[in-house]
Amino acid sequence: MKRVVFAIAVLALALSACQPSAAPAVDVDQAGSTDLSGIKNYLTAKIDELEAASTDLVSAADEYYTLAEAAGFDYEALWADKPAEAAAAILDARAAWLEVSPLYEQTEGIVAGVPTLADYDVILDAGAAGHEDPEGAVPFDLELPDGRVLPQPGNLFGVLESTLWGTEPQYSSGIIADVDGNGESFSDRLPDANVLKGAADLTHSYIVELKDATAAWTPTESDAYTALVVMVPTMSEYFESWKNSRFVAGDASTQRDFVVISRLADIQDILTSLQVVYAEIKEQVVAYDADQAEQIEQGMADLKAFVAGVYADEQAGKVFTAEEADVLGQEAQDRATAVAGQVAQVAAALNVEIAE
Repeated sequence: MKRVVFAIAVLALALSACQPSAAPAVDVDQAGSTDLSGIKNYLTAKIDELEAASTDLVSAADEYYTLAEAAGFDYEALWADKPAEAAAAILDARAAWLEVSPLYEQTEGIVAGVPTLADYDVILDAGAAGHEDPEGAVPFDLELPDGRVLPQPGNLFGVLESTLWGTEPQYSSGIIADVDGNGESFSDRLPDANVLKGAADLTHSYIVELKDATAAWTPTESDAYTALVVMVPTMSEYFESWKNSRFVAGDASTQRDFVVISRLADIQDILTSLQVVYAEIKEQVVAYDADQAEQIEQGMADLKAFVAGVYADEQAGKVFTAEEADVLGQEAQDRATAVAGQVAQVAAALNVEIAE
């Protein structure tokens, strides 16, 4: 896993930079006594919301599928005969996806950072298509209601986004339609109802699995420190994705996902979940080194504020160049690496394992 490899490099860097003579005394008995229930409570509440939103997504996908089925999957006829009904179902599905995706991002720092839950991040949000990246590919094939099978199509949120907004021709009916009535060409394609229903159903199923896995999970200190060390220093990959998206590259972008929500918004949501994690171990870090505890907390807050500032500029209409995106991504990565290095030092001092 690329994130874990990078995290181990951060850990090694942090340890090599550590000055033993300046390190405060550590009571090793303090490890293992931290109440981490707040992490599980936060994750459980968010996944409850995620499950409800994915239920709405399934309902909208079913409505569109029913309309397409009644038209014999003749999408030209569907748009000619029932344009209002078809548009309403698609817009409902888009609205549900716009709920589901940010809700998941608000959990991702935990789900992707905890080894026992991380497979769900690959399935739902991070996994690649098999033909693009066999090593990082999702571990499933998508079976469609009409019997077709899409082998390792990529993460489910990406499949849904590219189906609903028409950025993947394979998932589209090929029929151009001004679904949102805005007169613009982007996203004006009717989805393939089989792909939409198959992906929505499987997304909901995996979210229910994630809910069950969360219920069975008891957070450990290793989980908490691992999530921070692995997930905080992921800024470069998110900024690279942002640089290649329509938000920076415009119509030249060939990226099929991250076309609707800026990755800058996603980063802030991910950092929110990581702040929840740190809040649960902060007192333990204070017992090790109060100054370092405050530096870590402030570093995370400053990193989030930095990203929020760039996002605010984007929302105000600024279009960043690829070069600017690289510079901003490096600044965010440097900040994140410094925070993760401090967390890794504390984990090493307390003999808390960073899981591989």
